[in-house]
Amino acid sequence: MDLHSGLPYWIARNPLDEYFNPLEKNHATDVAIVGSGITGTLVAYELCKAGIRCTLVDKRTLSTGSSSASTALLQYEIDEPLHRLALKVGERNAVLAYQCCLKAIDDLEEVFRQAGLDAGFERVPSLFFASNKQGQILIEKEFEIRKKHRLPVSFLPADRVKKKYGIETLCALENHRSAQMDAYRASVRLLEYLQLKHGLTIYTHTQVTRCRKTPGGYELHTDRGHSIDCRYVVIAAGFEAGKFLPRKVMQLTSTYAILSEPVDSQLLWPGKSLLWETRDPYLYIRTAGNRILVGGEDEEFHDPVRRDDLLRSKTALLEKKFRRLFPHLPFKTDMAWCGTFSSTTDGLPYIGEWPGKKGMFFALGYGGNGITFTLKYK
Repeated sequence: MDLHSGLPYWIARNPLDEYFNPLEKNHATDVAIVGSGITGTLVAYELCKAGIRCTLVDKRTLSTGSSSASTALLQYEIDEPLHRLALKVGERNAVLAYQCCLKAIDDLEEVFRQAGLDAGFERVPSLFFASNKQGQILIEKEFEIRKKHRLPVSFLPADRVKKKYGIETLCALENHRSAQMDAYRASVRLLEYLQLKHGLTIYTHTQVTRCRKTPGGYELHTDRGHSIDCRYVVIAAGFEAGKFLPRKVMQLTSTYAILSEPVDSQLLWPGKSLLWETRDPYLYIRTAGNRILVGGEDEEFHDPVRRDDLLRSKTALLEKKFRRLFPHLPFKTDMAWCGTFSSTTDGLPYIGEWPGKKGMFFALGYGGNGITFTLKYK
């Protein structure tokens, strides 16, 4: 399945990786990782750092699945607001999930620092603003529970939001513990680092068609007629992991993003904060240098053709919503793309062994926090 269409900014901004190494003979390793996106890459980083022999395999060119289209907003907030998540999984577990996502942002920064990589990682504030009266109630409840558990948050009434950001809204939550990055660049450069530093074996353009349990672990069969024998396997293939799961655990969603032509950086809002709203599905905004990236207009995924056919109309809607927020800012779309991602009913990921599948691990960061989920339970 095509995971995205249009031209994602990150592929246009970075050289497209040319690594080509399909599996041409049977191979053996301790751990096989299926998927070379940012999740599979960070799994490989942790395993290599621990001295574990591992092999990464992908059916595409490196990191050209969902990671290449990711808008890569790094926030400790999960798609499910904390006060609602507490009702679903208990307050202790909900707070732990938020705390782990907060720590994961620091962990990501440390990964890139230790590897000496420019991953486009940039610390920026975050503003979560009310879309309407219902959103105001949500913001007020959310502030109370976050403050109770000492999560980084400040409450901004309407006049302060207007004065600082120029946005007309009822209220907002602000924090200074967020970040943004280039998920495609991070993944490709980190994989290169792991190959040189730790001898990571990578096979591209090789699709795993079947995974068979063996007395010693697992045997992965590929579309080229060869196999990979391993003691353990980690499935980090996003929503394409469905064929390895005993049952469906995610919902597929079509999402859309547009990127502006460069604008005068002096016209941008303070701190180039990440901006997102309480409406569901929500609008979200970040910067990429002196360009503005706007995403949202999510809807239930049906098929790639329908998703792609809506790109033009969704682009117009995203432009309209942005101009309503910032009528003084010139916005002319330079690039537009759409993609497919997965979400769960509680906004939480699926990480670890599935009961009854000993030795098969899943690293599936579904939802808007896929990148921070990857390091959440490391």
